[in-house]
Amino acid sequence: MSESLFDTYGARKYIVPRERAAFVIAAFQAEADIAVFCLTLAITGARISEVLALGPAAIDVGDEGIVFQTLKQRGKKRFRIVPAPVFLLDRLVKLAGDRTKDRLWPFCRTYAWGRVKSAMHAAGIGDHQCKPKALRHGFAVDAVLNGVPLNILQRWMGHARLETTAIYASVLGEEERSLARRTWQTYEKTAFGRRIEL
Repeated sequence: MSESLFDTYGARKYIVPRERAAFVIAAFQAEADIAVFCLTLAITGARISEVLALGPAAIDVGDEGIVFQTLKQRGKKRFRIVPAPVFLLDRLVKLAGDRTKDRLWPFCRTYAWGRVKSAMHAAGIGDHQCKPKALRHGFAVDAVLNGVPLNILQRWMGHARLETTAIYASVLGEEERSLARRTWQTYEKTAFGRRIEL
């Protein structure tokens, strides 16, 4: 992962909560298997390849989570469980049907990438953020803004180093916006001693 949440043009690499919600709504206009695939990406923050590798055994209804193999850490077979809401687990179980060993989604990464990007376009997500990895970053940003400790987020994301996860702590949150709004009050009330309407 790069060391910034912004690209070389200064555009953010993540999607914000309202964009994530719009993405999920747009994804549900597609076939059921694509919709559940997109929902899994948005809710878990997993990589496309990690979601594509899921089989029925990865759905842990009893522990309310999904077990991902962390594919980026080559050489060692590492697994992590990411909490998931019951409504997603139910959809995954239904998708799995009677399968015991097969992957839940039989399509290739390129096809999956294209379908995710199509749903992002349909959701009105801007070109700079219209990349499937923006879902992963958006998940992490939302987790940090909702108070998830970095060490927990590190585990959910499958990062080997906490320093990689810590980049998400630099996002602009509501607390920081609130502090900034206080400084703007001066401009809202007066400008150079004269009352102005903004």
